[in-house]
Amino acid sequence: MRTLKLTLAYDGTEFNGWQVQPNRRTVQQTLQDALQRITGQATTAVASGRTDAGVHALGQVVGFRTASTLACDVLLRALNGNLPEDVVALDLQEAAGDFHAIRDALRKTYRYIILDGQMPDVFGRAYCWRVPQRLDVLAMQQAASLLLGTHDFSSFESAGSERATSVRTLFGSLVKRKEGRGGGGYLSGDRVVYEVTADGFLYNMVRAIVGTLHDVGRGANSPLEIETILNARDRKLASMTAPAHGLFLVSVEYVVPPCASFT
Repeated sequence: MRTLKLTLAYDGTEFNGWQVQPNRRTVQQTLQDALQRITGQATTAVASGRTDAGVHALGQVVGFRTASTLACDVLLRALNGNLPEDVVALDLQEAAGDFHAIRDALRKTYRYIILDGQMPDVFGRAYCWRVPQRLDVLAMQQAASLLLGTHDFSSFESAGSERATSVRTLFGSLVKRKEGRGGGGYLSGDRVVYEVTADGFLYNMVRAIVGTLHDVGRGANSPLEIETILNARDRKLASMTAPAHGLFLVSVEYVVPPCASFT
């Protein structure tokens, strides 16, 4: 049996999340069905994380084992010939026999998009959270920076997924504005982008952080209040969970990147 490492992109709009569920369309079931058609074997595909219904992925990593002798490039082309249009296999590589997409992941990066321009975007509405008020990005970034480092993120964890610990380390937490050009089209208006990198994430953690940053951006909370919320370890103190459709899993790292050189 071979162990393979697959990188997928998918539009989560029409999926009920990653994990197989009875009588529901999921990314995992769609992928496993495609693999079975190609290889003639039932396969269990393990993703780096279970994205929720409506969440998108630019670089989801999946591990699976197969007895197929097809070369990786051949199997990759076959996958894209058998997957629906809202799922694309980007890369397929041989992996060590003990590779595990969850346990071996060192860092993950998520991106969340908020559209706060004057005009809604009819084409991008499934890929961003539309809010009516222009947000204060500088205040949001000040708050986001207070989340960097190792903390107990219980205040940003939804119930429903038990974890051994709620402690996580954030390596990056950045809010920035992307200026729109107008004229319609996909995400053409002004938008606020939050990008976060960590050694792991709790259930709905990114969306809870975004909801809280949104309240800072609209002036309902000061940036420094996010530190109080974090230290309280109480989900009731954080803001709403932002909608799923603005969230993208960007990448998963399995080797720690080299430190940047300042010389």
